[in-house]
Amino acid sequence: MTTRRPEVEVALQKILAGKRAADLETATLDFKEDKASPGDTERLVAEACICFANAAGGTVVLGVADKQSGKTAFSGTTLTPDRIRQRVFELTRPHLTVSAERHPDHPSLVLVEVPQSSDIHSDTQGRAFRRINLDCLPMTPDQQARLREERRGIDWSAQPSDRSVSDIPVDTLSATRRVLRAFTDERRQLASLGDIDMLTSLGALSSRAELNRAGALMFCSPDGTSATGAVVYQYRATPGGEPQIVQRLESPLILTFGRLMELIAARQSLTPLTLPNGQQITIEDFPSLAVREAVSNAICHRDYHLPQQILIDHSPPVFKVTSPGPLVAGVTANNIITTIPRPRNPMLAKLSRNLGLAEELGRGVDRMYREMIRSGRQIPQIDADFDTVRVTLVGGAPNTSIARFIAQLPEEEGEDTDTMLILFRLCTERTISAVTGAPWLQKSEQETAVILRRLADDRVGLLERTRATSGRSNPTYRLRGSALQGMGSAVQYNRRATDEIDRKVIAHVREYGRITNRTLQNFLDVGVFKARDLIADLVQREILVRISEQQRGPKVEWGPGPKFPAAKPAKRRAARSRIDSEGTE
Repeated sequence: MTTRRPEVEVALQKILAGKRAADLETATLDFKEDKASPGDTERLVAEACICFANAAGGTVVLGVADKQSGKTAFSGTTLTPDRIRQRVFELTRPHLTVSAERHPDHPSLVLVEVPQSSDIHSDTQGRAFRRINLDCLPMTPDQQARLREERRGIDWSAQPSDRSVSDIPVDTLSATRRVLRAFTDERRQLASLGDIDMLTSLGALSSRAELNRAGALMFCSPDGTSATGAVVYQYRATPGGEPQIVQRLESPLILTFGRLMELIAARQSLTPLTLPNGQQITIEDFPSLAVREAVSNAICHRDYHLPQQILIDHSPPVFKVTSPGPLVAGVTANNIITTIPRPRNPMLAKLSRNLGLAEELGRGVDRMYREMIRSGRQIPQIDADFDTVRVTLVGGAPNTSIARFIAQLPEEEGEDTDTMLILFRLCTERTISAVTGAPWLQKSEQETAVILRRLADDRVGLLERTRATSGRSNPTYRLRGSALQGMGSAVQYNRRATDEIDRKVIAHVREYGRITNRTLQNFLDVGVFKARDLIADLVQREILVRISEQQRGPKVEWGPGPKFPAAKPAKRRAARSRIDSEGTE
């Protein structure tokens, strides 16, 4: 039986609900429909399978018209699963074996599951293709050679270079020892070793005196005979403005990385945030941990066969890192958070971790997502094509409601990427289930179900089952009322229009003559800070004024201001007044 990916089931549900199949395709999901002849259909499916096998694998759903929606999109196929498996095998070089089965709920459709292959596959004419985002693109001989190296575990950065230990500048060795002395673990002891022993322990040598390519990049100045690994940093006052600062850094990578962090930190702005317990925290434009991950990924995983430079484009609202080369084979935007580490340059990645430039395994891209959400930002945007990868972090004014709420969570939840992703998702979507959440978390439905049950447990208390699905084995979940209140305006569907808030506040003050922050919290179901902001807005518009002697705290009372609307007379009273006046006349 084919193991169906969660994204397939979610996509089919969305098609039935009115979405076009073409709008739901991903780097690992493709929809195809029958052509004029079975032979044309077989060649079409074989090419799609080649594309997936040479990339990260994927699913071809045969029998869906990608320009239509609803049940009419399920046009079906005349090919059988057995025929598809046979023809894909016959039409590929080397032969490719795929799984195929009819969908149990939609038997007119055939699901073709394509594994990522250790070989490079082509059609019978020798043409190799690879899936890049939504496109099936031909591969050049050079691209095939590099992909074959990655698939076979050949590490370019571990190969001998033409540089020796004597090529390392003295100041670079001194800087390396300063970095090592800052550690509190066994790496600190490496600083006291001789040059060769220190470099050997770090993993920078291919022989007793010769540096490997990773060591040459990390410690030597470029010699102009090979890829230099240059990084260009530019800062703009606005994303589309002229660069005010442009620095090209070609020094050894260990110095380049430190200099980059200094340039970025010097142009970060901080937003202060006060928690209900009085603790003050600050939020950076771009979380330092996320920035560090974006930069170290570009350095460690770029394609050093290509001559292009890493480009860092920094402005107050946007931070972009563009690195040469596609994503590492097997990594896509649909699995980049949870896939096993697949460094393009393993020795360079190891050396970077030993020096603290890159995080330990399992604390990489997932940390970038987590830190952006924790700081009240949008998740990172990762765009990849056949020759570049671009990571974009969006800064600007943070959503302090979600940042404040997350800062008050237990430490284990605030550090959990799954929790952060689910909270972020439920800011815009009312519900989540194992089926809809699995593609979002990039995990299986079974793993997602376990995560959702944990967050709904009273010990965590963030989610609850919806009433309509509470008795199901795979229920749908929503935020609990306490979480809705705590996240406030971060939850878009929980926002109230200004006129509705005004109406409720005015009605209360008209009846009771006063209102407090606590009262506003209770009948609007918002937190203390949101209630404070609402009162401040009403005071600024002169609808309310402070009427108590208390200046601060929960006992402050607010009453009608100069622009507090006058009560409108009841229609019956107005009519009676009109009749009386007519009688008098």
